Amino acid sequence: MYLSTIGRQASSAAGPEGPGRRGRWKAVGGNVLALGTVSLVTDVSAEMVTAVLPLYLVVGLGLSPAAYGLLDGLNTGATALLRIVGGYVADRISRRKAVAAVGYGLSALTKLALPAAGGSATPIALVLAADRAGKGLRTAPRDALITLSAPPHALGRAFGVHRAMDSVGAFAGPLAALAVLALAGQSFDAVFVTSFSVAALGVVILLLFVRDHRAPRPPAGSVSVKAVGGLLRTAPVRRLVGAACLLGFATIGDGFVYLLLQRREDLSVGWFPLLAVGTSLAYLVLAAPLGALADRIGRVPVMLGGYAALVLVYVLLDGPLHGTPLLVAVLGLYGLFYAATEGVLMALAGPVLPERLRTTGIALVQSGQALAYLGSSALFGVAWQLWGSGTAVLVAAAIAVAAALATVLLLGLDKEGTGTSS
Repeated sequence: MYLSTIGRQASSAAGPEGPGRRGRWKAVGGNVLALGTVSLVTDVSAEMVTAVLPLYLVVGLGLSPAAYGLLDGLNTGATALLRIVGGYVADRISRRKAVAAVGYGLSALTKLALPAAGGSATPIALVLAADRAGKGLRTAPRDALITLSAPPHALGRAFGVHRAMDSVGAFAGPLAALAVLALAGQSFDAVFVTSFSVAALGVVILLLFVRDHRAPRPPAGSVSVKAVGGLLRTAPVRRLVGAACLLGFATIGDGFVYLLLQRREDLSVGWFPLLAVGTSLAYLVLAAPLGALADRIGRVPVMLGGYAALVLVYVLLDGPLHGTPLLVAVLGLYGLFYAATEGVLMALAGPVLPERLRTTGIALVQSGQALAYLGSSALFGVAWQLWGSGTAVLVAAAIAVAAALATVLLLGLDKEGTGTSS
């Protein structure tokens, strides 16, 4: 019943400014807004590249779906070890902001390396791995800072506000890429160089405006490999990591969803980046309200609702719907999926992790999900090539349903809709 216990603890910690009071949104705090601004600017940069990358690899360089699936999986999952290393180092030296800054800086530099990689898959894979290494280093320290910048009862709101700001960048990034492509004569290199400049601005904002939670260096032995192993031996953390792995395996990735839509509707290359804009718009509108809803009714039900939306996305991609209704439904549901899952999973993780190992624990959850995504993306690419996109996407839908049901068994649901475990 560990998640119910968390709920009771959060309620008692809320005090007079708890849920239902005017202070519920004030509890989010200025540091969360500063971190949100960094993520907003950085996501403009990242989504400029992400919006054109599937076309750059599959259309521009002629990679097969299987090769793209492998690269996409590496892009997200191969840096799982660095997530854990970054989290462990941040906890060990109690300098989360510094580790995050290294990650943001590394990702910025990779934007300049993409044009230099040429048309060969190997150097492109290395650059993408370096970019994800930067993301791996920064994500856990950033999310740990959010958990330390808001009270437990407001974590859903805090992550919802942060993810909403992040999604503003995700909304603006593809539009910026579209504008750069139009102004630069469809030059991908111009997109990459512009993306670097925006990413560098994000690093500057982080250094100047984000406040670190610099506790005294932890006592000897309190942050160690043995302590991390002990963390995984606790049932709440083990179940949460297991659920993250299951749910990560249910996700095939944005690139595949957008490629399937582009091929199904025969969209022109110039309109392709706008698919990510549609998802980001839905994410932007829904992230904060769903974060607040998760604080009120329970984080597990909201998260599972997000995966129900993902199953509908997969079914629609092989269904009878076409044209504008299909585009609106898929992109809206896909944005709902992200809004109901990304921040909510981190809000679930924060209260079950001790502060001295908060960053490492979050990295373990994220790494398990990323490694599962690596396998899912690679296998989906192979399934598409062997069986065709229709069969592959229906198998993905079945896997997502199974993963959601298994998550209920791991985390449970009580009568009030609050996550629980027996």
